[in-house]
Parts: sequence; C-alpha cells; structure tokens
Amino acid sequence: MQLLGWSDDGPELLLVLEYMPQGSLDKFLWGVKRGTLNWSHRFGIISGIARGLAYLHGESHNVKIIHRDIKPHNILLDKDLQPKIADFGLARFQSENQSQVTTQFAGTLGYTAPEYATFGHLSDKVDTYSFGIVVLEIISGRRSTDVNYDGHDNHYLLQHAWQLYERGTHIELTDETLDREEYEEEDVIKIIEIALKCTQSPITSRPTMSEVVLMLSCGRSLELTQMTRPTIIVPERKIRLTPKGLRKLYFF
Repeated sequence: MQLLGWSDDGPELLLVLEYMPQGSLDKFLWGVKRGTLNWSHRFGIISGIARGLAYLHGESHNVKIIHRDIKPHNILLDKDLQPKIADFGLARFQSENQSQVTTQFAGTLGYTAPEYATFGHLSDKVDTYSFGIVVLEIISGRRSTDVNYDGHDNHYLLQHAWQLYERGTHIELTDETLDREEYEEEDVIKIIEIALKCTQSPITSRPTMSEVVLMLSCGRSLELTQMTRPTIIVPERKIRLTPKGLRKLYFF
C-alpha cells in the first residue's frame, strides 16, 4: 500500500495511505458483501497476500518485516480486488541472520501460531501460520473462531479442516456461496493443502512465504510431505491480546 504522506503535528503520528475503495476482506467473507467473491477473485487475493508477505520477509531487502497480525480485517482490496496488507502497528523488524526472537505476545488469537502465543517465539513462520488460517477462511467463508457442529463435537475452522483432510473430503470445506461451475475441485484441494501445510507444527515443517508463492504458481500437481495435525490454541469467547485469553492448549 502506497504511503502518500504523514503528519506529526499533534499527540499522534498520522499516516496518509492510498484509498482502498473495496474496504477490507472480512466484509466479503462474512460481512455485507458475502457471496460476491468468485473463485478467481479468491485465488487472486490468496496469491496477492502470499506475494506481499514474501516481500515483507526479505525477498528483496535485507531486513525481515514480520507483520504479526495477518487477518482479513487487515487485508484491504483496491478497485480491482487486488489485496494490500495493512495495519503495521504490531510489525517487528528482524535481521536476515536471525531465525527467531523471543518477545511479548501481541496479535489476534485464532490467527496466531502456537509457539508465539504461548512462548513468545517470533519468526517469519508466525506470519506463514496466520496466512494459512486466512486462506482457510477465504475458501470456506467461515471465521477461524466460528464453531462447526458435526453431530458429535464442536470444531473450530482449523480443526474441522484437518478432520476433512484426514478423511480425504476436504473439498467439503468450500464456501457454499461459490458456484461449482467456476472452479475445478483439484485446484481448490491444492490450495486447502497448502493452507494446512502453513499451519504445521513444529515451525520447521512450515514453508517460508517465498516457498508458498512457488507452490501457488505451480501446476495442479502438488507433492507435499506427510502432514500431521498441528498444535491448536482454543481462544476464549472474548479473544484478548494477551496469553490470559488462552483457554486450552492441546493436541487433537
């Protein structure tokens, strides 16, 4: 997103950014514009976010910028529905030779990697995890913290996605508002599997965002190493920005 100007005249620093006429992504997923994104739009948004994060993580400069709060509310769309990553209030700089730092948690539960929310271990793979969750939201049209009831258990989005993946029925995650004539099931399945790969624990099993960009740009066939269910953090009903908001950390 282009910075047009700034002002430090007063108690707060003000930034003037380019206008995003379509607003934020969350309005298209579960807000007033729900159901208006076709598959082509969704894939373009997913790819655009991935390229943006790869750039922030040092694809063309010597410093990693870790956003720490990737979620649909912080993804703005221009008139052509191209995504722009916004709200860098929690962003952290990290030198290219640092793989990880330890810091106080800040972010939004439901999108935050477990190693960061519980232990404060921060790396660019924290953004990779958040990206994976956002992709699942884009495909399903569900919030990460919404509960799905399958007749036996209540499952948050990531849990539900993994359950479907293990059954080989992950195409069922697809948003019901999507026209089935607009997409190939194999394409959607590939993107779901990339998203699940991004949520792997430990972090060594997660791809970098540059690797994600390559996976998204390759053909339909996608070879993934064996994936296992990650550690899941279940937030309280009211999600807070501190570890006090964590109700339970568990393997499922």
